[in-house]
Amino acid sequence: MSLSKLVISSKEDDCMEKSKLTGKAQAVLGPIPSEELGITLPHEHLLIDLSIMFNEPNTAKEKRLAHQPVRLENLRWIHYHPIENLDNLLLLDEEVAKSEALDCKATGVNTIVDQSNIGLGRNALALKRISLATGLNIIMGCGYYVAATHTTDMDIKTEEEIAEEIVHDVKVGVGNAGVCAGIIGEIGCTWPLVDNERKVLRAAARAQQITGAPLNIHPGRNPSAPFEIVDILRDAGADISHTVISHIDRTLRNPRDIHKLAETGCYLEYDLFGWEGYYLKAMVSVDLPNDAQRINEIKWLIEEGYLNQILISHDICMKIHLSCYGGRSYSHIMENVVPLMREKTMPEKYIHALLVENPKHLLQFV
Repeated sequence: MSLSKLVISSKEDDCMEKSKLTGKAQAVLGPIPSEELGITLPHEHLLIDLSIMFNEPNTAKEKRLAHQPVRLENLRWIHYHPIENLDNLLLLDEEVAKSEALDCKATGVNTIVDQSNIGLGRNALALKRISLATGLNIIMGCGYYVAATHTTDMDIKTEEEIAEEIVHDVKVGVGNAGVCAGIIGEIGCTWPLVDNERKVLRAAARAQQITGAPLNIHPGRNPSAPFEIVDILRDAGADISHTVISHIDRTLRNPRDIHKLAETGCYLEYDLFGWEGYYLKAMVSVDLPNDAQRINEIKWLIEEGYLNQILISHDICMKIHLSCYGGRSYSHIMENVVPLMREKTMPEKYIHALLVENPKHLLQFV
């Protein structure tokens, strides 16, 4: 079926044509006025299978630790070897997700964007159940993550076929669940990009044109990656002003690069609040700022005139991030970061823009 002939199932009342979604956001329970989003965390994972990142250690002692469940006795080791423990990479318990989400809601958060998509264990019906149980707006992602998670037929899939899949998830719903995605992403890219990742990027751009949905990109771990991605998306017809480059705080550390990316008009997402010291040490070691440094950088970007392009979140994706395992949890920004912003004399109107206005403008369909 070609994109121009895509048929929207009439039985999916909650998933609407582009013209009817314009100005609204699409949560797992259906479209809502973007004004109802409230305080929003735009890059999280309530449920995720991140086992693709598992890096089994070499020594016999650490091999045993790698296959133990996360518990108090091994937390010290896991904190410094987060992708070398398989259990740490699995957030699959709905009841835990509900509990953590309710704690987050109690801090004032009203909307969580779950960026898990194909390759990251996306579970549309579970997200719907969590939304119903907690009263939170949950917005679900779609599309493909990095090449290592791609389905075996990706080599033969055409750009048009991939775009059709994404459009279907947005307009009709995931599989037979009838639960519609509200953001295209996080589209996964490695460094250097592989051909199938380029194909997915172009397909995501085409799907964005058709649906009017926001687009979120996970860039490769190289300062050149965001710029190559923006060029590919622009050439494919994407709306860069409706596109997010995630993980700025682990990808771009040179102020000149950050400023250059902001000039493209995309959203810059500081979504690793609470992550400090290094990023995935067992893979590519990347020095990370602490939260105070992130805030200072955001204040600088605001002074440069880019307030409306900044998003903040946690990217919770491992057990050690959850409060029940002693982690910072989905509540960290509201409980710890916002007070620090105030101590650093950030005006309330700027804090409101970061928490409410910017996510609202991003998540509404155009």
